[in-house]
Amino acid sequence: MTDVSARPTSGSAAPAAVETSPRDRAVIRLLLVAAFVVILNETVMGVAIPHLMGDLGITATAAQWLTTGFLLTMAVVIPVTGFLLQRVRSRVLYLTAMSLFTAGTALAVVAPGFGVLLVARVVQASGTAIMMPLLITTVMTLVPPAVRGRTMGNISVVIAVAPAIGPTISGLVLEHLSWRFLFVVVLPVAVAVLVLGARRMRDVTEPGATRLDVLSVVLSAVGFGGLVYGLSHLGEGGGSGVAVSAASIGAGVVVTGLFVLRQLRLQRRGDDDTRPGVLLDLRTFRTPVFAVSVVMFVVSMMALFGTIILLPLLMQTVLGLSVLSSGLLLLPGGLVMGLAAPHVGRAYDRVGPRPLLVPGTALVAAVLWTMTVVVSTTTPWWLLLVLHVALSAGLALVFTPLFTASLGSLPPHLYSHGSAVVSTVQQVAAAAGIALFVATMTAVAASGTAAGADPVAATADGIATALLIGAVVASLAVVTAFFVRGSAQPDDERVVAAH
Repeated sequence: MTDVSARPTSGSAAPAAVETSPRDRAVIRLLLVAAFVVILNETVMGVAIPHLMGDLGITATAAQWLTTGFLLTMAVVIPVTGFLLQRVRSRVLYLTAMSLFTAGTALAVVAPGFGVLLVARVVQASGTAIMMPLLITTVMTLVPPAVRGRTMGNISVVIAVAPAIGPTISGLVLEHLSWRFLFVVVLPVAVAVLVLGARRMRDVTEPGATRLDVLSVVLSAVGFGGLVYGLSHLGEGGGSGVAVSAASIGAGVVVTGLFVLRQLRLQRRGDDDTRPGVLLDLRTFRTPVFAVSVVMFVVSMMALFGTIILLPLLMQTVLGLSVLSSGLLLLPGGLVMGLAAPHVGRAYDRVGPRPLLVPGTALVAAVLWTMTVVVSTTTPWWLLLVLHVALSAGLALVFTPLFTASLGSLPPHLYSHGSAVVSTVQQVAAAAGIALFVATMTAVAASGTAAGADPVAATADGIATALLIGAVVASLAVVTAFFVRGSAQPDDERVVAAH
């Protein structure tokens, strides 16, 4: 039986230590590798749409469902992980998540048609949805506050870099191989991580006896699922299907409101093992640092995923670059974000969040403002490369401090719920960013074409306008960054914290 006596329970304080043990570091490294593999698959299918349309004989809208379905499943499953992390042992959750992801990947490799491939993506996403909150909660439980920033920097690599380089990897694979190899190359890695986890993963918390509130699960699935579906459909369809998107978003807002009311009612009952507990504990928002950080997460994820969608469209549709070329142009930015994140984490441990967040958000806003001016049919590719690298550097300065400060401001018994809230917000914000940017681009481009403008020039104007909205939103984040401060640390840890 796995020894959990040395590990804090979900409601106990973390041990007063300044370094993680070798065993704890091994668990965290294992989770980081697993999370990177599963998150990478979130964005690999976008570039493959033309290949899927030809090979499977489906429409672009149907092919887009392979990404939409993935995001939708994530939005439905992630809120439940706050409960699962308190009810189920870490090792069981890990093996469940990687087994689902591996099974989905294997099914995708042999999928005979679109229907089976869509099911495979849903199974993949079910495992992915469990993995990220499990990783974040484990790090918050095992790593002392004084050195938490450097580890959270590695999580930022997973959260931001994996989806950012997904299109690049897709372009490289699809240049020479069929879409099936997007899954063939991942399958042996997934199997290896699953087998390694079966041998080395151990429990890091002692689960409680909280009962599941079925009504909360239903409301969560319909509410968050409706939001992500409506936003994703709006983003992919532009001006078409607006009524369906609006209805889905409206229903999602209403049902999410009912979900919030249900959680507040359950919270007022207090802790009682004989009655269902909260699915997603909203008392996390009583902490000002956490609440402000969530707002900044929304802005940052919208900027990240909006540009991930728009820049390839600009490169391919307006500038005439190939899929492979556009993917390679995005690779340096992803590498910069990945290489910078651990250094940003160490800097956080020394100076706290504000000295990193303020210049980071300012850089993101400055890049987006610059893009609104320089984007046209004659924009040189090297300028886009420079701007994307600068944007990635700005986001690297944002994500790690946000993760560390937001979750570090919570009491230990709310770590699991805080990680579930952050992960849920990321999915909704990513869908919202894609929807806002693409719908704006489509509307402006259609208006310009209708007025007699060249379609390519009209598309460039649409992209510039979408980036303008992103620049305005990012500018608001600069102001918000001044309100994020580091979390207080226990007296016996202040002496080793380099704040």
